[in-house]
Amino acid sequence: MPNHIEITFPVADPELQQVLVARLAEEGFEGFEETDNDLKAFIKEAGYIPSVVEEIAAIYTVPFTVKQVAAQNWNALWESSFQPVVVDDFVALRAAFHEPVAAVELEIVITPKMSFGTGHHATTWLMIRQMRALDFRGKNVFDFGTGTGVLAILAEKRGAAEVLAVDYDDWSIENAEENRVMNQCSKIRIVKADTAASAGKQDIILANINKNVILDNLQLLQSGLNKGGVMLLSGLLAADEEDIRAAAARLSLQLVDKQEKNGWICLLFSY
Repeated sequence: MPNHIEITFPVADPELQQVLVARLAEEGFEGFEETDNDLKAFIKEAGYIPSVVEEIAAIYTVPFTVKQVAAQNWNALWESSFQPVVVDDFVALRAAFHEPVAAVELEIVITPKMSFGTGHHATTWLMIRQMRALDFRGKNVFDFGTGTGVLAILAEKRGAAEVLAVDYDDWSIENAEENRVMNQCSKIRIVKADTAASAGKQDIILANINKNVILDNLQLLQSGLNKGGVMLLSGLLAADEEDIRAAAARLSLQLVDKQEKNGWICLLFSY
């Protein structure tokens, strides 16, 4: 396992934290920890470019500190701060060392590693909430940017016939596979890829990534969506909505629903 770099921004403003998360995610940062007093961002040591962080910090006039996190210490660090996440009375996300969560429809048990998708971030929470209203029974599903694999697992638990889960990151692929096995899922195929090309035809597309990746891949995603299918997009700030909606409209995607939490949005489109 690789070492990681931890960048800490002493920023208490939640809106500024979200902006920094969005900018850093576009630059390859893979994990974030938000508190009332600061934001911690994590990236593999090999992918860390100091000048990128310096430029972002300068734009928003925020200081930062840098620390190396040894690979062998990462799981203990993450587990020590990981708490169950409950999305309404629909889904509970917890680790194996937590007690079962009562009064929810479904539980998903994950190994809390660095990949996106623990449910703590507003975008994962919004995606899960929106997925409650979708009919997955017998459907082919594409989870683009699967992270922990949580959305793919939920799709299978909701009755999907086949789920293709894609991510570009080795750490995420490993974690998604571990979580797939832990949740006894047999209809999920996990593939390493950095674009939505060759995904085949799908009934439901899930993409919780970021604005730039979504825009770069939106035409590929739309071309793989069956007529009458739906596309659920997040990893987006409220300020991203206009650009995403304009690009979607050019591809005959119709906005069906929008939900928002802590300055982040989740958009549901039909085709």
